[in-house]
Order: sequence, then structure tokens, then C-alpha cells
Amino acid sequence: MNETSNMTVPLGDPTTDLTNSMLENSMLDLINKVTPGATTSILPEEAEHEFDALAAMLLVITLISCILAAYYIKVHRIYCLPESAAAMLVGVLLGGLTKLLDPLGIYDFSVLSFSPELFFFVLLPPIIFEAGYSLNKKNFFKNFGTIVLYAMFGTMISTFIVGGVTFFLAKHTIITTIDSSNMMESMLFGALISAVDPVATLSIMGSPELQCDQLLYSLVFGESVLNDAIAIVLFRTFLKYYSPENPDMQESDIPSALWEFFYVSLLSILIGTALGLLTSFIYRHSRLKEYPKFESSLLFLFCYGCYATAEAAQMSGIMALFFNGMVLSHYNDINLSQAAHVASEHIFSTLATVSETIVFLYMGTGVFTGKFENFDPVLTVIALLLCLVGRFFNIFPLSWLANKGRPNDKQVPVKMQLVLWFAGLRGAIAYALAENMPGPNKEVYATTTLIICMFTTFVLGGTTEKMLTEMGMKQSTIQEAGVGNRQGYTISPNYASKRYNPTDKYHFIKSKIITFDITIMKPMFGGTITDGWSKSYSHAEDEDEDEDIFDSSDLELKTIS
Repeated sequence: MNETSNMTVPLGDPTTDLTNSMLENSMLDLINKVTPGATTSILPEEAEHEFDALAAMLLVITLISCILAAYYIKVHRIYCLPESAAAMLVGVLLGGLTKLLDPLGIYDFSVLSFSPELFFFVLLPPIIFEAGYSLNKKNFFKNFGTIVLYAMFGTMISTFIVGGVTFFLAKHTIITTIDSSNMMESMLFGALISAVDPVATLSIMGSPELQCDQLLYSLVFGESVLNDAIAIVLFRTFLKYYSPENPDMQESDIPSALWEFFYVSLLSILIGTALGLLTSFIYRHSRLKEYPKFESSLLFLFCYGCYATAEAAQMSGIMALFFNGMVLSHYNDINLSQAAHVASEHIFSTLATVSETIVFLYMGTGVFTGKFENFDPVLTVIALLLCLVGRFFNIFPLSWLANKGRPNDKQVPVKMQLVLWFAGLRGAIAYALAENMPGPNKEVYATTTLIICMFTTFVLGGTTEKMLTEMGMKQSTIQEAGVGNRQGYTISPNYASKRYNPTDKYHFIKSKIITFDITIMKPMFGGTITDGWSKSYSHAEDEDEDEDIFDSSDLELKTIS
């Protein structure tokens, strides 16, 4: 027998071949259901492309439906159904439709599944940058101490309450679906579920017709953007100390983790600020404003580069990007041409809107596309109650502490504290972090987080307008003619025209900062009124001219002739 006759021809695995054949036939059948006759001459290799095209078309149609639903809600002032909740509902319908078409889970609907990496590197950066870029910096820094108390120390309080109590209950077998020997797993859950994302509340509070109290809006908005960044830094810090093989925590783990948290937060702020100043310097000392399309393109790339740089350095991209947006808004606005200024603001606002819609849509589809084999109703109910308790010990004690250092006419009243406690919705950040949970109990935490997010969005978000009315957090009609800002709400003229005593220490330090900003920083990085911009003052602004250190919203887009 010759040599060739002894050779064997390798055969494929019959099971694999049969599975691939079934998938190809099933995919062709699905395409044929949607577009009859389309697969009569299509090759199996081309079926996957057409299937992806159909899935993409379905996703785009769904997004259009979400935007139109948001428009309808705005026009008809349907406050009981926030825009984010409407996007979730559409997502639930979309997930249900895919489940109906594919009850056995044969088809690949990954395009409709929530991807944490897609969220953190594609969808989240536009949302965070737009928040920093459009922020009313004057109101933000006026309440900076109170906001930091809520966002930093309040988030840490909530994290330790939720994580500590959850671990205690697991130790005593009240909760049986999580690791009762690994405290760091519970702390990870406490950190992720402490990420407040009040998009639904802010969309209602920001409605001009409601005339929401300006201080309340500033506190809710300021806390939310910093809280997200702090919760992510806490989560990643605890993740470094998580070890399923060695669950016993050392006594030095918690202090060292907290030290790393403060270290990462500070460096992230420095990275964002430094890159924002570098970008402003480049725009200030170049002729980019003669080429508006390059201006807008580079601004987008510089912003995304800031996020990527911080993440590559293992810092917080969210915190860096938020402060980067504030720096660019303060210094670089003046360096842009009129066309680029208008275009960039609308582009970033549009990207943020689309990104938020996609995020809530994906959360809705997760009801059907997620895995709920390990759903634990006991953990879900307990975690929801702990979120409310943690929020309580965040807002009320820290508000009492903040009021000790606030003037009598700018106290945070008890009714406002109740609204702040009520505004502690959970959203996309918490859900994305839950999808990154390590260990075998990931699905339990992801399911629990999704249900808490949906409950707070629908129930707490849907009753925000009623809560504002009951607590008297709407401004009177006399106050409606105020000083406008970038968020679309107003500041009462009486508030804007208050002056500080020139002899007090606070005013002295602030005047020094203003002088340094005007004489040193703005000539170098931008912001003077000599580059084709003019500044308009109302009567109230004339009385309080030095209050404008962190606010460029009153810069008009018109050239000096």
C-alpha cells in the first residue's frame, strides 16, 4: 500500500457542522420573515451581513422613536413619565420583540445588548464633557463646598452603609446569593449602587415652565456629575483589592484604598485641568479660528484625548473630562470663531442627548436580553431600602454640616433636603459598573442593579414634579425674569445682585483669584474681551461685576466693529 493511501482526510466535528448549518438556516429564515423573498439567492456568508443590517435598522428606528417620544413628553409636559423612562419603555418593547422572534436564543442580537466598554469609551464621554462644558460655573463654585460634601463624603457614607449592611446580612444567611466570606465584593456593590444619576429628575427640574429653585438645581446637578466620577473611582479602587481566592481583608486595606481614592481623584482633576489649559493655549496662539471645521474637529479630539489619557494612566477619565470641559468653557470659548462656538455647543449637546437615549434604551432591552437565572428578590428589596437609608445619611447630616458654614439667607432648608434625598435616582453608571462586577455572582448584582435603576427612574423620577410642588421648590412668577445661564433655568435678580462685604476674608481671597485670572491666565489662555467678543451687562451684573469669575455664559456671539 503506497504512502498516500495511509493518509487520512481530517473531518470536521459533526456536532459543530450541524450547529453552524442550523444557525445559517435559522438566520436565513429570520431574514425571510422580515423581507420575504430576500434570501432566495443569498449566500450563507452574506446572510450575516444582511442580518446585522436589519438589526442596525431596527436600532435606528427605535432611537428615532425614543427621540420623538421625548419631544412629545416635552411639548405636552408629561411630568409623570420622564424622557429617560420613556426610552427604557421603548427598550423593553424592543427586547420583548427580539425575544418573541427568537424565543430559543439562536440569533445573535449582541447589537442590542449592553456593553460596558461601549458605554465607558463611546457613550459616556460626550455626556460628561457636555455637563462640564455647559455648566454654570459661577453657581457651581458658589456651592462647591456643599456639593463636595454630598458627592464625595456622601458617596462614601452610602457605599459603606450599603456594602457593610449587605455583607452583614450575608454573614447571617439572610442574603444567600452572594459571597458571605468576601467583604470586598459587598463593598464593590456598595460603590456601584451609590452612583447617583438623576437624569430624569434634572430633565424635569430644567423645564423653564416649572421655574425650579436655582439653588436646588445647582446642588442636584453638581452632586450628580461629581458623584458619578467618585463612585467609579471608588469601584475601581476596591476592585484592585478584590481577590476571590483570598477573601480575608487586611486591616490596612480600607485606609490604603481610601488613600488611593483621594490620590486618583486629585491626579485626575490635574490631568483634566492641564490638558484643558494646553488646548486653550494652542487655540489662543494659533490661527485655527480661520478654519472653523478644523476648530470643531480638534476640539472633539482634544476632549476625547483627555478622557483616553486619564484612562490610560489608570486615573478617572470622567473626573478629568468634567474639569477639562469647565476649563475649556472658561478660557477657550473666546478663542473659537462664532461658527465653531455655536457648532461645538450644539454638537456636544446632540451627542450627549443621543448617548443618554442609547444608554437608557439598552437598559430597557436588558430586561429581556439579560440573564436572570440568579435573580434574588430578597437582595433586591434590601438593596433598594439600603439605597434610601444611605441617601438619608448622606443628605441630612451633611446638609446640617454645610449649613454651619453657609450664610443665613443661603441655607439648605429641610424641604429642599427632602427633595435632594428624593432625587437620588440610580442609572446608567450603576448598571455599567454592575456589568463589570467580578466573581461568580455578577448576574445577581447586575439584575438587582437594573431593577433598582428602573424603579427609581419610573417611581421617583415620575413623581418629581409633584414633589417640587409639595415642597414649594418652584420659584414665584415674580422671580422669573432673572439672569439667564447655560442650563436654561433662571437666577432671580435679587440673588444675582447680592454683594459681599469687601472687608471680609472670603471676598479678599476671591478678589485675588479674579485678579490673577484676568491679568495672568486669560491673556495666556484666552478670555479677554479683545479678540472679537463683546460682553453685555444687565443692571444686576453691573452691581455684581466681580461675581463673574467662573461664568462666561453672558458672552455674546457678536464681533466688535
